[in-house]
Amino acid sequence: MSLTETPAQTVPKASDLADWALARGMSSLTTTKIAELLRIPEGQVRTRLHKPTHKGLWVSPASGLWIPVPPEYRTWGAPEGIEIVDALMRHVRTDYYVGWLSAAAIHGAAHHAPQLFQVAVARATRDRVVGRTSFEFFTRSRTTVMPTISKETRSGAAKVSSAEATALDLAASPYIAGGMDTSATVLIELSDDQKLPPENLIALADFFPSAAVRRLGWILTTFSGRDDLEELCAHTAASGAAPSKLDATLPSRGPIDKAWSLIINTQVVPDV
Repeated sequence: MSLTETPAQTVPKASDLADWALARGMSSLTTTKIAELLRIPEGQVRTRLHKPTHKGLWVSPASGLWIPVPPEYRTWGAPEGIEIVDALMRHVRTDYYVGWLSAAAIHGAAHHAPQLFQVAVARATRDRVVGRTSFEFFTRSRTTVMPTISKETRSGAAKVSSAEATALDLAASPYIAGGMDTSATVLIELSDDQKLPPENLIALADFFPSAAVRRLGWILTTFSGRDDLEELCAHTAASGAAPSKLDATLPSRGPIDKAWSLIINTQVVPDV
């Protein structure tokens, strides 16, 4: 505080608080912090922020968490999902990573812009819509062991699954990507853009079902012409498991790809 600044001048008004916070690099605030700044009881915070929220200055993606909305996002109603996911996950106290199609898009391999913002979480978390972003959460036990990259945002950084982890997640749960065709399309693009080194895939293989590894290997071999996956193929063959299904939702009818021990029980038509 300067010598000419009085304590009263340091207290922002509720109507000005969003811009005041943004100017000071505050990308998220709790109800407790806002009550402290406005010098009011916590029970009055929602009432004081009602009008500013209605004007698009604030969004509250979870109880007790408030996000000041930068001017360029006020017509959206909130910043993009990648900008707020880390603050949201820290607030609800769960480990996470951005995954599946959302991660693929960040890696530059989304064939179509994903309609949902897909996040793996360590414990059950309610789906929600924040501004234009529809958050879709999937509970996974391996959030703490998956390799991630740090995606820089204006508010800090968000955790995003590595290209290899993204590929195996998509192969394990193609329905999250909208089906086998879409999943295969994105996997091919990930392979072309990131190359998906075999050693990185092998290092992660034991964290996923054999079916996921076989599915991924078959797709990359069939559609990307990969000829460097022999060790990955041998690794999954060593599991000794019965042949897996290409599409887990369909009956076990169709030819078996002996190399990948995979029942080709559906036709895959990537959009490439």
